[in-house]
Amino acid sequence: MSRYTGPTTRINRRFGMALFPANKAFERRAYPPGQHGPSFRRKVSDYGQGLIEKQKLRMMYGLTEKQFRNMFERAKSKKGVTGEAFLTMLETRLDNVVYRLGFAKTRQAARQFVNHGHLLVNGKKVDIPSYFVVAGDVIGVREKTSSRQVATQNLEGSQYHPSPPWVEVNVDSLQGTVTRLPQSDELEQSINVQLVVEFYSR
Repeated sequence: MSRYTGPTTRINRRFGMALFPANKAFERRAYPPGQHGPSFRRKVSDYGQGLIEKQKLRMMYGLTEKQFRNMFERAKSKKGVTGEAFLTMLETRLDNVVYRLGFAKTRQAARQFVNHGHLLVNGKKVDIPSYFVVAGDVIGVREKTSSRQVATQNLEGSQYHPSPPWVEVNVDSLQGTVTRLPQSDELEQSINVQLVVEFYSR
């Protein structure tokens, strides 16, 4: 399954939450979008609930089904709680960290920002959105005028999604530091990740 590139408002309405934060102004209704939305819907099965939570999380981080499944398999092989390991891996992808630092307004924009080679990690150019950062990594915007203009503009509006406590941002130098890995209470709380684990464990 390919990465979703359609209308974000439709997805926000479908799941009843702002999976795409830059588009929060969606009309809340008691039914999903489409001509059959207002019609009666049967109770969702356990499998269906797991599928919904999985789709929410996948859409939120903007991954293809293959990328998402492969990352889950890697998380499953790690020590500790699988759900927490999975969310930590999602949070520490470079594109997500760029979004968390405020260098981009959305994760989609952050992915493009990385792909276009605007970033340095520990002084070296990295253009792979799925690159995993670790504690101590320094993410900086390249000296190119175009790169710094985009990052500066986005940082001016970053009050809409303030950076989490596990990263630090230096606005003047356009650099961010991953001071530590996120703790369990700092991971995504709007998704029931245990249902995602159970979905893939069937």
